[in-house]
Amino acid sequence: MANAEHGGGAGGAFGVGAAGAAQARLKAARAALWLVVAVLAARQVAAVLSTPKADRLTDLETWVGTNGVLHVNGSLYDSTQFTGTPFGGLVLKPLTRAAEQALGWGWTFGTLLLVVALGVVAARALPQPVSRRTALLAAPVAISLLMLSLPVRNTLHLGQTSIIPVLLVLLGCFVAREERAAGALIGLAAALQPTVLLFAPLLYFTGRRRAAASAGITFAACTALAWVTMADDSYTYWVHHMGGVGLGGAADDLANQSLHGALLRLGVEGPLEITLFLVLGAGVAVLGLRRAVRYARDGQLLLAVAITGCAAIAVSPTTWQHQLLWLLLAVVGRVGKRASDRYMWPVAVIIVMTLPAKMVIPNMGALHPVRDNVVLLAAVAAATVVPFLSRTSEHYRSPVPTDYAAPVPARFGWVPLLPFMRRVLTRPNLLLELLLIRVTYAAYQKVRLAATGGTTTGGRSTAEAHGHEIHDIEKFLHIDIEHWVNHTVVKIGWLRDFFDFYYTSFHFVVPLTVLGVLYWRRPVDYRWARASLGFATLLALVGFWLYPLAPPRLMPGLGIIDTVHGVQDFSKPDYGTLTALTNQYAAMPSLHFGWSLWCGLVIAIVAPKWWMKVLGLLHPLFTVSAIVATGNHWVLDAVGGAAVVLAGFGLSYAFMGPRARVGAGGEVVRRVPAGGGLSRPRGGAAH
Repeated sequence: MANAEHGGGAGGAFGVGAAGAAQARLKAARAALWLVVAVLAARQVAAVLSTPKADRLTDLETWVGTNGVLHVNGSLYDSTQFTGTPFGGLVLKPLTRAAEQALGWGWTFGTLLLVVALGVVAARALPQPVSRRTALLAAPVAISLLMLSLPVRNTLHLGQTSIIPVLLVLLGCFVAREERAAGALIGLAAALQPTVLLFAPLLYFTGRRRAAASAGITFAACTALAWVTMADDSYTYWVHHMGGVGLGGAADDLANQSLHGALLRLGVEGPLEITLFLVLGAGVAVLGLRRAVRYARDGQLLLAVAITGCAAIAVSPTTWQHQLLWLLLAVVGRVGKRASDRYMWPVAVIIVMTLPAKMVIPNMGALHPVRDNVVLLAAVAAATVVPFLSRTSEHYRSPVPTDYAAPVPARFGWVPLLPFMRRVLTRPNLLLELLLIRVTYAAYQKVRLAATGGTTTGGRSTAEAHGHEIHDIEKFLHIDIEHWVNHTVVKIGWLRDFFDFYYTSFHFVVPLTVLGVLYWRRPVDYRWARASLGFATLLALVGFWLYPLAPPRLMPGLGIIDTVHGVQDFSKPDYGTLTALTNQYAAMPSLHFGWSLWCGLVIAIVAPKWWMKVLGLLHPLFTVSAIVATGNHWVLDAVGGAAVVLAGFGLSYAFMGPRARVGAGGEVVRRVPAGGGLSRPRGGAAH
């Protein structure tokens, strides 16, 4: 690609061929990404059109439907269902003459076109210089992220207009060549969404004073026009509701991701809440604008726009989910001096903007304030504290490279994923690891639950039929010991209590402890061990999906005593519903045993002392005894758990090669390749 871009003809036929192959791969990647965009667009249209008529485009129907607020002669705000500005109502009123079916289709496809335009403009606004690869791939990647984001999905579902102000601001900042035209676009956006006026000071302090003046004049003119034609509505909106406060849903609703909504959710009310909101809002606005001006002068205008938009999210009295797109634009900011840290911020933003908060933050009471306000916290952080790198920083374009282990001849070169899973010798970013572990586990819970149709009782008959199959196989193999072990343990009180405690307490604690120790003390082994555990869990999910299985304790007529959960009433259809968070019929393979076996093998491999190795191997022994004694698994479930764990280690070896050897002092011992001579570690490229 370097030869192709810089015209280096000295590379000869080989150089030309390599450049041509690189260009071909780049074109193929670009075509694949645009195909993803098309698929996502089709999926969004199908999601909207497959929704029952009464449940789709509900906001649009409320505005311009047969009995919509734009049809009536009274105030737009009589029912508080219309949350837009009076100017927005003035603009939307002509749509009442459109046929309902045509308006629904046109609105959906029009919104998708706006998303595409927004992605293209944002991609072209990346700070220069950008590589040819980035220039070609940025647009489809940006559009795909927008399509997947919760604000766009919410906008399409409700029939909202919130993409329009964002697009108008981007057009004013990056497309309009004349300052007055740029300001007019931003002023028009502010007339639709008043907090967008924060962009006027940004324009002023970055030297675009004509644009700032034009933005203010346009906003005032549009607002005055609406006041002349809709005086009562304008008074209601600007005076009675103080700029829309109190319109729409309850201000303390989770969907309101603003400082005002967060304070109300925390129980702060009355004059104290208003004072705190004004003080905090002013602080966020001032800090955000100062940072935005600094990054705009640094040549990162798109980041400056994102920061200003994030400040607008926080200071608006109501910022509904469909108005949160500004945060996604902040993904362009670069954070971290190390290449391994560079992924933390964009991954965090994408996760927050595409996944429900329950998947991002654990369901713990102490964390509910964070979970309920996660988008707001991310926006405030982007506006005020996230240390985005300046383009003058030496690490902006060349972060500290990642240290990779030397190539190992035992690798299988034909495996496609191999180049992306090289063995890294340094520990990864801790926050990124914790975030990915949490999201991965949340996805694991959802897939495990979905294996029986999304309910804990779904697939009961199939699971019980599979239980009889497993029992018959065990009887044939003479290993059907579940009933004998269960009833023997029940008769010994202290042993029953021990196995109940072991079953309920160590399943998560020990794996997390092993991962934590490896991360801190053995970073060379951490990724290898983590990858093996991930592969094993993925294979187990396939097993849960293909073979739902009732554990012995949920098999009617078998006589197994559920020592952990208590006696089951098999006459009730939902007797297996012990919790709303897990699938009780995900027994094959047993990850209780599988994860414990992974812990034991990892400890046995990396522990420096023989007694540590023995202690580690006792964990899977106690676990397999506990899962059988408590009636939670068949013996063959443990065999399945062992199989997926061994397969996980095998896949890790195939993709990453043998684990790097570590000397007594913790230093990496470089392997000698088959051809002889010492190999050097591969320098990590800046990703």
